[in-house]
Amino acid sequence: MSSAKQVDPVSQAIRYLVDHVDEQPELAALAAHVDLSPSHLQRTFQRRVGVSPKRFLQYLTVDHAKSLLDRANDVLQTTLEVGLSGPGRLHDHFVALEAVTPGEWKGRGAGLEIRHGVADSPFGDVFLASTARGVCGLCFPRSDAELAQVEQEHRRRWSGARLIADEGQARDLSARIFLRPPGPPASDAPDAPEPTPLAVLVHGTNFQVKVWRALLEIPPGSLCSYGQLGARAGATPGAARAVGQAVGANPVSWLIPCHRVIRAAGGLGGYRWGPERKRTMIAVETARGQLPSAPSQGTAPT
Repeated sequence: MSSAKQVDPVSQAIRYLVDHVDEQPELAALAAHVDLSPSHLQRTFQRRVGVSPKRFLQYLTVDHAKSLLDRANDVLQTTLEVGLSGPGRLHDHFVALEAVTPGEWKGRGAGLEIRHGVADSPFGDVFLASTARGVCGLCFPRSDAELAQVEQEHRRRWSGARLIADEGQARDLSARIFLRPPGPPASDAPDAPEPTPLAVLVHGTNFQVKVWRALLEIPPGSLCSYGQLGARAGATPGAARAVGQAVGANPVSWLIPCHRVIRAAGGLGGYRWGPERKRTMIAVETARGQLPSAPSQGTAPT
């Protein structure tokens, strides 16, 4: 389904580990699958993901997700105590969220030029759509039929915009979003310039946007229950269903990290693009061990 001529070997390795987690494959078998020497794969995987393939396997287990949830309260509380309003200054993508106003949305993107396409990512094929104002669509269709459905939804959502297929831009954007090496961004060096935020352009109800902003406050490598997320979004205790629906309505997966929310009992919970992909995302973020950073908060709908 992806138009990328070559699939990144680390992305291939991650998917192989996900598919064969119960078999606990050895490095030699993994290297043979991606057509690299074991030593080369070990170095490349460690540099890009942050841990060895063997350690990454440990992060793919349900028990690991449960342990992250157990310490979620402590992590979130510590984040606030050190003066970081939600994520601190080291967020992995430094996301700036801008919500379109009802007036703008009435025109369904009138006057906007939206480029879209499919590219490769560590989590499989990714559909990306972006405007000059930010990324407005990011999802992971699992088949050609699902891709057709995604494209149809995209055309309906932005029916007033000029839509342009641009696979090259999708590949460049995917590389910027997913292939950033682990570690603090350059802005943490003394006197370094502030990084340019990767903006997302979204439309939602006031409540949905509050939930999406609360999702941005969950540090990478940490998890939160739906109840904890609702509390951070200012929802009433009985609004669990509404919180879940807002999470599911997220139009830019990964950038607004709905994969960081799981059930209070430790189960992964739902994810439109598949539970295995959700588990992989959690494992990748844990492996990178990155600290959070504060996204710019854009204009909320009126």
